[in-house]
Amino acid sequence: MSYTLLAVLLLPILAVPFTYLVGRKSAKYAAILLAIIILATLGLILTTVPTILNSGKVTEFYAWIPALNTQFTLSIDGISISMEIVTMVLMLTAAIYSINYMEGKKNLQVYYALLSLLFVGLVGVFITSNLLFFYFCWELMLVPAYFIIGGWGYRDSYKAAFKFFVFTHAGAVFVLLGIGAIYMTTGTTDIVAAQTALISFPEIAKWILLALTAGFAVKMAIVPVHMWLPDAHGEAPTPLSAILSGVIISAGAYAILRLSLGMVFPAIANTAFGVDFLHGLAIFGVLSAFFGGFIALVETDIKRIIAYSSMSHMGYILFGLSLFPVEVAIVGTVLHIVAHAFSKGLLFFSAGAVMHSLHIRNIKEMGGLAGRMPFSATFSTIAALSLGGAPPFACFISEFFIFVGAFQLMATDNFFAILTASMLIATVLSLGYSLRFVSTVFLGPSKLPDEKKKLEVPKYMLVAMALMAIIVVILGVYPSFFIELIQTAISSLI
Repeated sequence: MSYTLLAVLLLPILAVPFTYLVGRKSAKYAAILLAIIILATLGLILTTVPTILNSGKVTEFYAWIPALNTQFTLSIDGISISMEIVTMVLMLTAAIYSINYMEGKKNLQVYYALLSLLFVGLVGVFITSNLLFFYFCWELMLVPAYFIIGGWGYRDSYKAAFKFFVFTHAGAVFVLLGIGAIYMTTGTTDIVAAQTALISFPEIAKWILLALTAGFAVKMAIVPVHMWLPDAHGEAPTPLSAILSGVIISAGAYAILRLSLGMVFPAIANTAFGVDFLHGLAIFGVLSAFFGGFIALVETDIKRIIAYSSMSHMGYILFGLSLFPVEVAIVGTVLHIVAHAFSKGLLFFSAGAVMHSLHIRNIKEMGGLAGRMPFSATFSTIAALSLGGAPPFACFISEFFIFVGAFQLMATDNFFAILTASMLIATVLSLGYSLRFVSTVFLGPSKLPDEKKKLEVPKYMLVAMALMAIIVVILGVYPSFFIELIQTAISSLI
């Protein structure tokens, strides 16, 4: 039996103590060590791609808790490996970016150890098909994120961290209730076995579906459980902001697809409740897209603009999930999770570059930075155009797939006609706040003294942004790699 997935899980665990010990001598070497471990983990996970393309998934079973009739199951398919790749690339660039961005701050050995621990939680969430281990990793993500926000954030950092912890932990309670109900009903914690068993319990499945989806919606920051997101994303240090927006909130969307829709929904798919549930997802998706978009249009804090943009794009993704089980829509939704993660991570890195050079956050005090920060301006423009849905960047093709799926569903369900039109309008909002961001910060007359002084950020920050920018462009021009991976997993979901 292959032990590849176990190694993928163990490497990040080993990173935690080693990055701490190395960080006591040199923060830079701790970041480099973490980056090397992430690269090694990425290389390991990529070795499973041929098997996934040929067989659909890779699964490893290990004995765990016989008393609960549960095994320690590690499993990865085209969707989960896409999430793992996103996680590893964002963690890699965040580690590289942190070398310059976090330079001079205290207790960086703890910072890099916490970043490694966050990596463990994220890898675990996407690599397991056991509900107990999934929940363990789901909660594990909270702890390092809380301490990183509080310890290295900006204004009222622990207040923002506490709000993040309370909201997301409250959501996790609903997830735990759902998992407990699944075990009590089916006698298993395996996702595949539970899906089969729940078919016989449609009435109980309704409540499990609502509990799981409510908990995951908190992580996605869907309106009206979004209040934690602007503070947490805005006050966190920029490397964590990129991870929060790119991966952590996307984990909520992944969980809705994998557990709510893939595992529980088949039990009630042909009922009126099932139709109403999908309609409800669509409505909350549209509300989130518009709410986040409107606030992003008027917000002046450079990081909170991007935070509200994340809320808006989670609305796109939830709307895409509501089109289940239309295949092209689900492919587009997962692809949009990937495209949004890379694009939003790049935009947060760009905003962090501006803050690192200027030490201000209000975009009204900026302007004319393109000549003084040419690389940062270029990277920001790529990210903003992608998030605005402009071709040939990453988010254009994923949004196109979602709307193709929506038009297909409209032929059999008129309910989606108005909602699809609304989402098309929301794309205009996305382009509006994206162009406003670039034009206000980088174009126009300068509002800063000493206009001839160069403000470009140090090399490690530029390297991280350049890597992300290259991916955003390549993904927009050639998305086939991820599309083929995602399609291999669709048959097991719909």
